[in-house]
Amino acid sequence: MQFLYFLENLRTPLMDSVMQLITELGSETIFLATVLLLFWCIDKQKAYLLMAVGFLGTVANQFLKLFCQIPRPWVRDPNFTIVESARAGATGYSFPSGHSQNAVGTFATLAGSASNRFVKGLFIAICILVPFSRMYLGVHTPADTLVGAAMALGCIAILKPLFQKQEGAYIPRILSVLACLGAAFLLYTKLFPFPENIDPANLASAQKNAYTLLGALCGMIVVYFVDKNYLHFPTKAVWYVQIVKFIMGLILVLTVKSVLKSPLDALLSPGFSRMVRYFLVVITAGTIWPMSFRYLTRLGND
Repeated sequence: MQFLYFLENLRTPLMDSVMQLITELGSETIFLATVLLLFWCIDKQKAYLLMAVGFLGTVANQFLKLFCQIPRPWVRDPNFTIVESARAGATGYSFPSGHSQNAVGTFATLAGSASNRFVKGLFIAICILVPFSRMYLGVHTPADTLVGAAMALGCIAILKPLFQKQEGAYIPRILSVLACLGAAFLLYTKLFPFPENIDPANLASAQKNAYTLLGALCGMIVVYFVDKNYLHFPTKAVWYVQIVKFIMGLILVLTVKSVLKSPLDALLSPGFSRMVRYFLVVITAGTIWPMSFRYLTRLGND
C-alpha cells in the first residue's frame, strides 16, 4: 500500500485521464478487436494463439480471484482513494489483475512475432504501462499486477511452443483441452461449496465468464474445422479491402452480439443464453463473415 500512496500523491487531472486511456488497452474490447484483425487480415495461426492465451489466462485469473478472495485496495484501507473514473471497471476481487494479464498476454504475444523494432518496443511498453496504470488509478496493488503479468507470460510460454509444432497441427487439440478447462471451471463455480462471506458479485462474474468462455471455445472448434476442411478463407488482400474486412466485420460481430441477447434471454436461462450467444458470435466471426473474403479480394484485384 505504501507504493500506492506514493502514486496517489503524484496524481493530476491530466495524468488521471492519460492513465484511464492506457488502462483501456487491457480491456476485453481491445482483445477482441486485436484477435479479429489478426484472424481476418494477417495470420490465422497467430490469432488462435492469442485467443488461447487469453482464454487460458482468464480461467486461471478467475479461479485465483475466487480462491484467494483478496479485496480491492480501497476496501483493505478505507483511507486510500482511487481515481473515480476507474471504479466502474474495478469490480470484484483484486488479486490477480485481469487488465494487467490481458494486456501482457495480448501485447507480449504480438511483440514475440513483431519484426519491426519500433513496433516491438511499442508492444513491450504497453505491457509495462497498463499494469502501472492499474496501480496509478488505485485499483490494484503491485502484487496484483505482477502476478497477473507473470501468469500471462506463463500462458505464452506454455502455449506458443505447442502452436509452433507441425505448423499448428495441435490447434484442435489445444482448443479441445481449453474447452474442457472452461467446462471444469463452470462446474467449479456452480458446485464448489464457497464460504458464506464470498462476494456474490464476483462469483456471478466468474460464472458469467465461464459461460462466455465455454461458448466461445466451442465456437472456435467449429470454426477451425469448417475453415480447415471447407472454407480456407484468405487473409491477404489490398489495403482498402483489409479495412473493409475489418471495419464491416467488427460492426457485424458487435451487431449480432447485441441483437441476439434479448431473444436468447427470453428462451434460455441467463447462463446458457450467454453461452449460446457467444457461440453464435464466434461462428459469425469465423465462418459467416469470412465467406465474403474471396469475393472482396477479387474486387480488390480488379
